Amino acid sequence: MASSDVHVRVCEQEILKYDLEIKALIQDINECTGPQSKLTELNTNVKKSFHNLRLRIQDFEQMAMEQDKESDKQALISQVQGHRKQMLSNQTGWRKANLASKLSVDNMEKQALLNGADIAVRQRKMTKEGLAQTTSDITENLMSISRMMAQRVQQSEETMTSLATSSRTIQETNDEFKTMTGTIQLGRKLITKYNRRELTDKLLIFLAIALFLATVLYILKKRLFPFL
Repeated sequence: MASSDVHVRVCEQEILKYDLEIKALIQDINECTGPQSKLTELNTNVKKSFHNLRLRIQDFEQMAMEQDKESDKQALISQVQGHRKQMLSNQTGWRKANLASKLSVDNMEKQALLNGADIAVRQRKMTKEGLAQTTSDITENLMSISRMMAQRVQQSEETMTSLATSSRTIQETNDEFKTMTGTIQLGRKLITKYNRRELTDKLLIFLAIALFLATVLYILKKRLFPFL
């Protein structure tokens, strides 16, 4: 029984929610002045809300018929009738809001057509001086655009010249780097050759000193120890 009461309360809350949604949408329709697509969208939403409301009222009525106590059943059936009357009232308000909105949209469209006609009339009444001024303005705008394009072309030429100069500078720097690299390599070869020559000279000097010492030792030996 408690579970049934919970379902009843939930269903009734959903009915009230859809009822409030419909009332808000009807108010939006009543205040809608266009365009027609907006009015169509609002009506689509109203139809969805009415469909959901009708389903929930049917569920509520089914719950009322399933009540064990007759008094509870009658009380819920009375609420069902009240919800249906409210739904009918909303449908009537919906139709009235649509009539008012369509009338407003029609008036807005007529006014737009009239305004467009007035603009066309004023345009046809434009004087020759006005046409001449317009032509002059257009010519001035074209000349301004032409000058702007000429400036852009000149800037592009200056940029290309700057790029060419930078390219030459980079090429010259690269050539200098290549020359310096060759010089460094040549210096490295000379240093290597000098190091080798220095090593050879040291070896020759060492051999000469060794030969000299051997000779001195030999002479001393013959003088000091002739019997050996």
